[in-house]
Amino acid sequence: MITRRTFLASTAAAAFVPRGTQAQAPDFDPTPQYVRIKKDFLPGQMLILPRSYYLYFVTEPRKAIRYGVGVGKAGLEFTGTAVIQVKKEWPTWRPTDEMIERDPRSYARFKDNDYVQPGGPDNPLGARALYLFQNGVDTYFRIHGTTQPQTIGQSASNGCIRMLNAHVTDLYERVPIGTVVTVL
Repeated sequence: MITRRTFLASTAAAAFVPRGTQAQAPDFDPTPQYVRIKKDFLPGQMLILPRSYYLYFVTEPRKAIRYGVGVGKAGLEFTGTAVIQVKKEWPTWRPTDEMIERDPRSYARFKDNDYVQPGGPDNPLGARALYLFQNGVDTYFRIHGTTQPQTIGQSASNGCIRMLNAHVTDLYERVPIGTVVTVL
């Protein structure tokens, strides 16, 4: 039987255990890693789990390369299945009309004109972009690099999947047009 004294003593002792020896949840790690996956997806398919902020590119049955990502803010996220139909290096960018309407101050330079920001290191799409289509129609959602690397591991975008520029460049080289992308 546990006495009050035993309970208090063990609780006090636990407070002095060094942090390194206590069980902790694993930290988010955006570094690309080869991992095992539980579900069967075909090699060449991509799986994105927004709640855990990871993108998996399946390399062989039950194995994938895992990349850390940033995802859409609540209410702006994409879910479902799409196909990569366009790939671009240093893509141009223009916010959607909905983005301009939602945040006119941030996108004022795009209001009432056809300005498109050229590709380059200051472009929000970063170094590479993979364009997601459903039934041949552009969803306006992308997997792309970012000028805001601090947002990887967060729900901060207007719906797109963000990656560090080095990571999206690596993924870009691996995935062909026609790659199936499933976002859960």
